Amino acid sequence: MDLDPVVLARIQFGANITFHILFPTISIALGWVLLYFKRRYDRSGDEAWMDAYGFWVKVFALTFALGVVSGITMSFQFGTNWPGYMQTVGNIAGPLLAYEILTAFFLEATFLGVMLFGRRRVSNRVHTLATLLVALGTTASAFWILALNSWMQTPAGFEMVNGQAIITDWWAAVFNPSLPYRLTHMLIASGLTVSFLVAGLSAYRRLKGDESGGVTRALRTGVFAAALLIPLQIAVGDFHGLNTLHHQPAKIAAVEGVWETERGAPLTLFALPNEAGRRNDYAIVVPKLASLILTHEWDGEIRGLNEFEGAHPPVAKVFWAFRVMVGVGVLMLVCSWFAAWQLRRGGLSRGGLRLLVGMSFSGWVATVAGWYVTEIGRQPWLVQGVLTTADAAGTVPAGMIATSLAMYLTLYAALLLAYVSVLFHLARKAGKPDPAAARYLAKEMPQ
Repeated sequence: MDLDPVVLARIQFGANITFHILFPTISIALGWVLLYFKRRYDRSGDEAWMDAYGFWVKVFALTFALGVVSGITMSFQFGTNWPGYMQTVGNIAGPLLAYEILTAFFLEATFLGVMLFGRRRVSNRVHTLATLLVALGTTASAFWILALNSWMQTPAGFEMVNGQAIITDWWAAVFNPSLPYRLTHMLIASGLTVSFLVAGLSAYRRLKGDESGGVTRALRTGVFAAALLIPLQIAVGDFHGLNTLHHQPAKIAAVEGVWETERGAPLTLFALPNEAGRRNDYAIVVPKLASLILTHEWDGEIRGLNEFEGAHPPVAKVFWAFRVMVGVGVLMLVCSWFAAWQLRRGGLSRGGLRLLVGMSFSGWVATVAGWYVTEIGRQPWLVQGVLTTADAAGTVPAGMIATSLAMYLTLYAALLLAYVSVLFHLARKAGKPDPAAARYLAKEMPQ
């Protein structure tokens, strides 16, 4: 069987970005959670907040390291698998990637050492400032990356000259029509991912018998943050959907499984999209609800996939990725509100604690599913209306791509297993005394 090198290159980049996005999704919001812990300690003097900080700063460091390493492999592929991308839009993509490195990566990397090792070497105020700068760095990094990704979805502020995109207005390019919605959606997704991770690992520590104040404060922080953020994410998602309907109607048609342009389109809850037959099999629908959600009108028009024949994304992948994202989001809402209700009534039951442990990485599932909707939903375009994926592909033989893909997948599976294992190892170890750490602190403390 002949392997299509373009398809293999897409799978390889998809595997890389799937693995990579897991770690920035944690580090972006975790930096702000650490700042919250630190400020609560600064104001109250309660060492329990510093205990929570001490545990989660280790998680941040591990996450940051894996995020950096996995991001490097993606940049290699611009030159190997996708040379047409930089050749066509490198005048815009290159500077935006450089801004991310200059303003964000250096900020994070420089002050991360102060966060980790500087508490007893610098003043408390400087240590808090370092935490703030790292949090700002993670958010700035997200801003520049999402500015580029949003520009690829809704390009603006440029003109094509001799087959190359030349910038005409940096403000319009950076603050393109989809950036506000995409950035807000991603930042809240990061907040939810971290909220459930903090709540889940804290619940795991509680189940293992760790009743320390740091665990209690982290657990409550995670639960109540998740309970507040998930309704906000639903509202932002609605605005994002309206923006996508306007700028990328083919993506919305695939999300909803709408084949014919119609007013008062039904919401398809379940179906098996049949792309060959241009229909949905075994569909369960709610009349007019898709139009109401997407246009805020009962008889609003939704353009169908048949209007984009040959230029719309693979329907089933987008259709189901969206439903996974929404389904996990609903589960997040139910679990966070249930846990918050139990905490308000006096404390979490063992069943509630186990539920939170099971939801520890639910944010990853929702984020990856949402990212698939965004990226697969843009096909066949790499840059919407400017550059197709096929035109950007290189000439690397399929066999070489397949070999490196197998190596990537094996390595990523091992690293992911190691990462999750280390997190739970740290959680088990956190509640136990560490003689080596005690000797180190005794040596460092002034006599």
